[in-house]
Amino acid sequence: MRSFPILLVLALAGAGVRAQESPMPPLPPTVADGATIERIYTGDERLMLEGPVWDPVSGALLFTACRADQILRLDASGEVTVWMEPTGGINGMIRSRSGRLIGAAVTAHQIVSIGIGPGGPTDVAVLAGDPAWNQPNDVCEAPDGTLYFSDPSWASPERSAVYQLIPGGQPSAVLTGLETPNGVITTADGARLIVGDSRRALWMWYTLHQGEVIPEGREFFNPDTPNRDDPDGMTRDADGNLYLSGRGGVWVVTPEGEALGLIPAPAFVSNVCFGGDDGQTLFMTGRGAVWRLAMRVRGAPVRPEL
Repeated sequence: MRSFPILLVLALAGAGVRAQESPMPPLPPTVADGATIERIYTGDERLMLEGPVWDPVSGALLFTACRADQILRLDASGEVTVWMEPTGGINGMIRSRSGRLIGAAVTAHQIVSIGIGPGGPTDVAVLAGDPAWNQPNDVCEAPDGTLYFSDPSWASPERSAVYQLIPGGQPSAVLTGLETPNGVITTADGARLIVGDSRRALWMWYTLHQGEVIPEGREFFNPDTPNRDDPDGMTRDADGNLYLSGRGGVWVVTPEGEALGLIPAPAFVSNVCFGGDDGQTLFMTGRGAVWRLAMRVRGAPVRPEL
């Protein structure tokens, strides 16, 4: 496995920044002392890997290769196998409160729920679908069990939307003002929905109140850096801090939008999740690669349904 010392990655990532006399952001205090970024999987560089989810039952990492129509499984020995194929083009995934995978299926135009078995899915259920959707991209679950998912259109931004799916209900478009909504996540208290807008290369926040999304959003995070990589997938740690992939690596940000620092990566990071035996490993996916980094903090707990 190839390791990248954080200081070296900082130097590489900062070369273009210093040329413009912009200071490099600090390393977040949530990264473990002396930690190095390790590449733990190298695959087809033509494929963007996405949707990392840690399965605590089997101690394995699941992630998607959307264009290959696969979900892959990386086990404790480092072996990677095809866990599900076909998938309907699943891109972003989460592990829900029920312990199941929830995936945004690009080509099937669906949101699906998948039972997690060690050798593959135990069952697949369609939670919602509409052939008129563009390409469901990412999904998140609020503390009350409500799902939010993005449906961007890069060709026709006016058709882009973020949808809400209340348990047992029908999906409804709740945000239509973003040009290309990509990653979605709620804050730990369920009070805000954070959405990354790829075309504008920034993150917005929207108030969640009594099951409704207030459509008047505000800018949540837009770092003063020349890097304009797309905002993409996100996760949270146990302290409620958000980990935003894009704009030069993985930004660690408080729920109020204050930057704690930047984890610079060797390449574009498409998505992130916490996992590992102690919950203190940050996994990052990108083009044909998966990396990991030891952290001081655990990932946000997934609270099972009562």
